[in-house]
Amino acid sequence: MVVVSSNSVVPDSSMMIHLNANSHSTASSLACVGSRIRVDFKPVSVRALRSVRCEAQLDSNSRSVSSLSALEILKTSAAERYTKEKSGIMVIGLSFHTAPVELREKLSIPEADLPQAITELCALNHIEEAAVLSTCNRMEIYAVALSQHRGVKEITEWMSKISGVPVSEISRHQFLLYEKEATKHLFEVSAGLDSLVLGEGQILSQVKHVVKVGQGVPGFDRKISGLFKHAITVGKRVRTETNISSGSVSVSSAAVELAQMKIPDHSYDSVRVLVVGAGKMGKLVIKHLIAKGCKSMVVVNRSEDRVTAIREEFNDVDIVYQPFSELMPCASDSDVVFTCTASDTLLFAKDQVQTLSQPKSQTQRLFIDISVPRNVESSDLETTRVYNVDDLKEVVEANKKDRLRKAEEAQLIISDEVREFEAWKDSLETVPTIKKLRAYAERIRESEMEKCLAKMGGDMSKKNQKAIHELSKGIVNRLLHGPMQHLRCDENEGRSLNEIIENMHALNRIFGLEMEISILEEKIRSKMEKL
Repeated sequence: MVVVSSNSVVPDSSMMIHLNANSHSTASSLACVGSRIRVDFKPVSVRALRSVRCEAQLDSNSRSVSSLSALEILKTSAAERYTKEKSGIMVIGLSFHTAPVELREKLSIPEADLPQAITELCALNHIEEAAVLSTCNRMEIYAVALSQHRGVKEITEWMSKISGVPVSEISRHQFLLYEKEATKHLFEVSAGLDSLVLGEGQILSQVKHVVKVGQGVPGFDRKISGLFKHAITVGKRVRTETNISSGSVSVSSAAVELAQMKIPDHSYDSVRVLVVGAGKMGKLVIKHLIAKGCKSMVVVNRSEDRVTAIREEFNDVDIVYQPFSELMPCASDSDVVFTCTASDTLLFAKDQVQTLSQPKSQTQRLFIDISVPRNVESSDLETTRVYNVDDLKEVVEANKKDRLRKAEEAQLIISDEVREFEAWKDSLETVPTIKKLRAYAERIRESEMEKCLAKMGGDMSKKNQKAIHELSKGIVNRLLHGPMQHLRCDENEGRSLNEIIENMHALNRIFGLEMEISILEEKIRSKMEKL
């Protein structure tokens, strides 16, 4: 048995930790003790800790280790992990930038399993808080870790365990970011700057969902919760101030947007819409039409199966199927025609377009042809306007350039928000000092009040006792008001973060609050129970 205490022998201890000698953190330095070791830590002050003696009680087959200093014992114990590194935020992940979809899909976590994932992550020895952002394009784990390299190792092994993917394979494709870089990354993700389509809006909804799922889950705590909530604010601010999401950046969305600009009142409610083709591009056009408020349309396709599948997916939209034999009558009854087929011949020659009846809702019938080869022949008819994929590509490229310019503006916003969040996170260091200082003052108040009441005798009325109690509380609150104000981040006060941290250290020294030992004890109590 190895006993560490302020006395030579301690029969009882306030904390007991059982470690297996083959543990990687203790085997090399404590192997001589035997196959089972009991290390008893008794919380002591820094001054007392310096004078600690170590005594070893070994069986006849063990040799004495009494010459070890208290510091050496601490270094060889599992407590060492908490004294070397400060808890920090990190992100471990894989995205479409670093990993193929075949790997990402194995690592994805279903929505229903996200709370359990947070719980399992926070059960790891070096992880205090966690959140999981799992989408089709990324699988990212954000964590507050007591040790960066040990935290990375534990999370990577956990990812391997739940997915069946070897650690070596995950490590080849994962990315790691720490502190400010991790914060900046999430803010960029939320703003749509790290998306496959720059500025897309779906990712912001997915970040919001992380917060919704994490509410009330142990481990989705102050720092990680604050990080994701701030990311939502950043995503909203970037989109509002830069308008980065405006302007189509795909051919299918540009086609729908262009047609909307040309129709009366810029609303699909006022026109009859025809979509020719229900393949990949046709389905994308239908999706974008629905997103723009189109509630009814006719779809001409060679087979009905694909149209039926689309109709089932969007059952609140009136989608009418027509066979290719009805193409011309359907076109004649429509105001806007989208063509998106793989046909290698024209579907609408100029002379065929001339035979179509006049559009009813507008002066010109619009043909938006996104097929290659083209489905619609160019026309100079007064009643017809034809746009092809080259017209749309110009719009798309212009929008992409515009989004890149807006992304540069967004980076300035993100830099400001990262500084603000980091200042908030660093200010949390003062919270334990505030609690300790108030508890210290309260102990003194209670002690002095008890002395006062004892001197005044037991016949004092409850009214007078209450008055003395309130007087003592008032004095303490007034005395603490100044120090407390100098420990809080308040923009109106104009104090820098460095000044606040200096104030915290000064108060720790002045009142002997010994915050570092207290934090160490708290971390040991909360994490060592799992070993």
